[in-house]
Amino acid sequence: MNDSGIDKNALNLRPLPGSERRPVPGLTEEPVALDPGAQVDATIILRRRAEVPDGALETRMPVEEFSAKYGADPADIDLVTSTVTSLGARVIESDQASRRVRISGTADTLGRIFGTTLAQATSPDAHGRPVAHRHRTGELSVPAELDGIVTAVLGLDDRPQAKARFLVAASAAISRSYTPLELGAIYNFPANTDGTGQTIAIIELGGGFAQSDLDTYFGNLGITGPRVTAVGVDGGENVPGQDPNGADGEVLLDIEVAGALAPAAHLVVYFAPNTDAGFLDAVSQAAHATPTPATISISWGQSEDAWTAQARTAFDQALVDAAALGVTVTAAAGDDGSSDRVSDGNVHADFPASSPHALACGGTRLEADATTGVVTSETVWNNGVGNGATGGGVSAVFGLPTWQAAVGVPTPSGRAGRGVPDVSAVADPTTGYRVRVDGKDLVIGGTSAVAPLWAALLARFAQAKGSTLGLAQPRLYNAAGRSRAPAGFRDITIGTNGAYSAGPGWDPCTGLGVPDGADLLASL
Repeated sequence: MNDSGIDKNALNLRPLPGSERRPVPGLTEEPVALDPGAQVDATIILRRRAEVPDGALETRMPVEEFSAKYGADPADIDLVTSTVTSLGARVIESDQASRRVRISGTADTLGRIFGTTLAQATSPDAHGRPVAHRHRTGELSVPAELDGIVTAVLGLDDRPQAKARFLVAASAAISRSYTPLELGAIYNFPANTDGTGQTIAIIELGGGFAQSDLDTYFGNLGITGPRVTAVGVDGGENVPGQDPNGADGEVLLDIEVAGALAPAAHLVVYFAPNTDAGFLDAVSQAAHATPTPATISISWGQSEDAWTAQARTAFDQALVDAAALGVTVTAAAGDDGSSDRVSDGNVHADFPASSPHALACGGTRLEADATTGVVTSETVWNNGVGNGATGGGVSAVFGLPTWQAAVGVPTPSGRAGRGVPDVSAVADPTTGYRVRVDGKDLVIGGTSAVAPLWAALLARFAQAKGSTLGLAQPRLYNAAGRSRAPAGFRDITIGTNGAYSAGPGWDPCTGLGVPDGADLLASL
C-alpha cells in the first residue's frame, strides 16, 4: 500500500523515483475525494536514447539529428502507448524529440495506473486568491513494464506551480522610470541590430494581451512593433483584460520589453496552464518549434524545494534540449532576495533560473539620465524584507558547472552548487519599466523584466553573428575570474540581497553584472 491506500501490487507497479509530493502549503480545507469519473490529462516523460554530451550544447544541432540521437526510442513510445491504452487511458499526442506522451483518462483510471489517489483541494495563489485544483501526496508508481522507461509523470496534481516575477510600482514610490528603448541605449545594445530574422519565444502561465495595447504602446514609442503570435498549450489561451496587476501585467511586460528592444523579431507567446505539466510542455513545445527560436524568455518560477525532483529533472532536460538546438533560455532569478520567500530562515534559489542550462537573470536599482544614457549609480535591487529584492544564491540540487568553477561561488551548505544569477539589469520597480497593460500605463519592475531584456539582446547578437548562442554561459564566463568581471559587463559591486553581498566580479546578487551590449558582442 502507498500513502493513499492504493495496492501497488494489484497492477504490478514499480516506484517512480523523485515523484514524492508533499501537501500543498496553505490549504483552506482538507482535500476531498475527486469524482472517479473526472477527466484528467497528464504528461509522461520518457528516457533518452542517449545522454546529451556537454559539448553538444554550444553548437546548434539540426532538429532531425537531435531527435534521432537524443529523443525517445520509438519502441519506448509504442510500449508506453500500448500499456496505458490497455489499462483504459487514451493517448492525446506523443512527440519523439521532446520525449513526451500526453494521456487522458478518468481520475480512477489514472490513479490505478500510477498508484495514487487524486483529491480536490483549494489553496491560495500568488496573490492570495483561492484556486481549486487536483491534489495528491506521496509517491507515484508505473506499471512494471515501464520501469526505467518512464522518468516523470506530471499534471496529475495540478496545483499552481510557479509565480510571476514582477512587481507593480506604487506611483508615490517611483524615483524614475525608463522605456525599453532608453534602457537599450543605457546598456549599449549593439547598433544596426533589431532582431531581424530571429524568433523570441515567451512562456506565460496565465493572463493575456490585446493587440490594441501593443499597437498603442509601440506607437507611442515611435516604432513599429514586432509580429506577435499567441500559441495555446494544454488548453491554455490568450485571455486578456483580467487584471493589470495580475498575470496580464506579466504578459504585457514581457512582450513590450522584448518587442521594443527587438522590434523586427517574431515574438511567439506560449500560453499554458500554471502546472508542472503545463510549464514543461510550453518550454518543450517552444524549444522544438519550427523555426527554432533564438531565445526563450521565462519570467515565472518558484523555490527549488516547491518542485518534485522528477519535475525539476524533466524541466532541466527540456532546457538541455533547447541548448542543443541552439536556443538560449533566459529565466528570472526571483524577486524575494536570498530567501526566495521561503519562511524557514534558510537561503533558497529559484527554479528554473537555478538550472545550469538557463541564463539566470538578476536585478539592480538604476539611476541614470534617460536622455544621455549616463549612469549615476547602479546597485543591487533590495527594497527591504517583503518589498522586493533580487533573487540569488546557490542551488541545493544542481552541482557547480565547470564554467563557474573559477568565479568563487560560495558553499552555504558545505557543498559546491550552481550559482545564481548569471547576469542582471534594472529590476527595482521604483526605477522600473514604463509599460501599458489593459489600457493602463504602469511602471513595473522585477526580474521578470530582465529575462525578456536579455532575450532581446541575445536575439540581436544572433542576428549580428548569423548564429544563435545555445548555452551562452561558457562563453560569457570565459574571461571571468575571482573578483574580475569579463569584457562586456559593467560590474555591480554595491548592495545585498539578504544573505549575500555584491563585490568585484561574479556574486550571488547580480552575477557577472549588467551588459555593455556592443562590447559583449565584440567579446563573443
